[in-house]
Amino acid sequence: MGDGWDLLTRIKGPRDLDRLGPEQLEQLAGEIRSFLVDAVSKTGGHLGPNLGVVELTIALHRVFHSPKDKVLFDTGHQSYVHKLLTGRQDFGRLKSKGGLSGYPSRAESEHDIIENSHASTVLGWADGLAKANQVLGRDDHVVAVIGDGALTGGMAWEALNNIAAAKDRPLVIVVNDNERSYAPTIGGLANHLATLRTTDGYERFLARGKDILERTPVVGRPLYETLHGAKKGLKDFIAPQGMFEDLGLKYVGPIDGHDVEAMESALQRAKRFGGPVIIHCLTEKGRGYQPALQDEADRFHAVGKIHPDTGLPIASSGVDWTSVFGEEMVKLGNERADIVAITAAMLQPVGLEKFAKAFPDRVYDVGIAEQHGAVSAAGLATGGLHPVFAVYATFLNRAFDQVLMDVALHNCGVTFVLDRAGITGTDGASHNGMWDMSILQCVPNLRIAAPRDADQVRAQLREAVTVDDAPTVVRFSKGAVGPAVAAVGKVGGMDVLHRPSQGPADVLLVSVGALAPMCLEIADLLDKQGISTTVVDPRWVKPVDEALPPLAEQHRVVVTVEDNSRAGGVGSAVAQSLRDAGIDIPLRDFGIPARFLDHASRKELLAEIGLTAPDIARQVTGLVSRIDGRMAGEPSAEEITRD
Repeated sequence: MGDGWDLLTRIKGPRDLDRLGPEQLEQLAGEIRSFLVDAVSKTGGHLGPNLGVVELTIALHRVFHSPKDKVLFDTGHQSYVHKLLTGRQDFGRLKSKGGLSGYPSRAESEHDIIENSHASTVLGWADGLAKANQVLGRDDHVVAVIGDGALTGGMAWEALNNIAAAKDRPLVIVVNDNERSYAPTIGGLANHLATLRTTDGYERFLARGKDILERTPVVGRPLYETLHGAKKGLKDFIAPQGMFEDLGLKYVGPIDGHDVEAMESALQRAKRFGGPVIIHCLTEKGRGYQPALQDEADRFHAVGKIHPDTGLPIASSGVDWTSVFGEEMVKLGNERADIVAITAAMLQPVGLEKFAKAFPDRVYDVGIAEQHGAVSAAGLATGGLHPVFAVYATFLNRAFDQVLMDVALHNCGVTFVLDRAGITGTDGASHNGMWDMSILQCVPNLRIAAPRDADQVRAQLREAVTVDDAPTVVRFSKGAVGPAVAAVGKVGGMDVLHRPSQGPADVLLVSVGALAPMCLEIADLLDKQGISTTVVDPRWVKPVDEALPPLAEQHRVVVTVEDNSRAGGVGSAVAQSLRDAGIDIPLRDFGIPARFLDHASRKELLAEIGLTAPDIARQVTGLVSRIDGRMAGEPSAEEITRD
């Protein structure tokens, strides 16, 4: 760390904050913001949310004693300041292999309790930890920091209902209200919090009234009690915060989240209360950094590498998969009045911003509520529309039951567009979209498209929205989309991408989605080893194309390559289809192993798990050689083992 961060460099752990006075705390907050802009501009990351929680995080660590007290963040993208205050100030490789995670990480620090980066989960965690403290007789405190956007998720309210059931179980909930999740927070809860922001005088009024009335002889105390007894009705008139109190939760706020002293005072009161308390604090996303404050779209929620002075990106990565989808959605919207769009608080990240501008009455932001989004989509379809629900692949996991029992069971024509499918890399284990083609395999009648390039995104999206009696899924990768991969023929509904110049082929290589260029490279490497290869892109990977088993029978080996978990993925489905057809030929399936992958670049992770052209070509060559050896009379591996 360089000059200008004198106080920050002296913070090795939370207790180092205890010796700082008010002026030093203000200086430290400024140094942290300066450090974050400098560091994150070089690596990319979640900048805006962390600029907004500087004073809040300082206050948390001054009042509570982590790690004995459990401080939890929802979502974890607002934990950079927490990292800095708990001894992690090397941000040089943030989100890169060997560097700090962009979210809390148990491997990094004892101060990180949960590794969440899926929103709305923290209150459930906090409820469980508080119950454990109670059962085991511990005096630890549990503090859950949740953004106002995450409160749009149903899981948060399920947890609140349980938390409120125990009036004597200590638990502090800090609602970080910046009016935004990614973009401005939308919905009834957001409107409620907005009302609370404008009526912060009630508590001061009641406190002053108590002081005056308690000094008034005879009638003072009874009058105060009467006034206090009418508290709920009065509050509902001045500020509708009764919603929290109706749940049985003590409400404190709104508090200026950028006033360390005010935050500490509120946290201390909540700490002493002995039951569940909500502290409602107001913060400003992107605070202290003018380019972020001027970014009305999402206040620099997440940035790539940028110029720190201007906030402008250093380099463009070219046309990405998301923008191709977004542009095609606008065209479809112009052609069909029944096309509507759904997003779960991520209008811009999933590419629906242009559609929303063109058709503001045909886009629905449901908040961080994927389950509701899927059920609402079923209702839209039943009502005569064709909804397109665009969501990160990793987040569709949260709505599996609704996809199965509401959309598919009712034969609803809903199209799910899964962005960031496959290995995404730098956001870590929770954001890799590596489960969708496995968990959706068991959904009856559902169809999955895996486009290999931009042309196929456009074509297969159009094919998907023509289906009105079953759910369809279109999945694509993160980042820049490569050049078009041309087909040289067709078999059934499958595109043939490569075939031998003459004679039958040894290997049938089934290429899934964006891995088509890699599969062509594999075919080239195999050709150089004298192993002829046919490469097909099924386009629609569920159900398995009826033409695939007969085509496989014309080859000696079948190989599948997918950017998805090997467990229950496309390779498993192809193997089952061959068994059902009575075709008994060797099959190798290449994909992502069934384990959580640490944060690193996509290229690094593909190399780590052996999902590269040289690795796959080497293994296929070995398989073909073993088959040739057995045909020449050599004993099989099973026979060698038996002997």
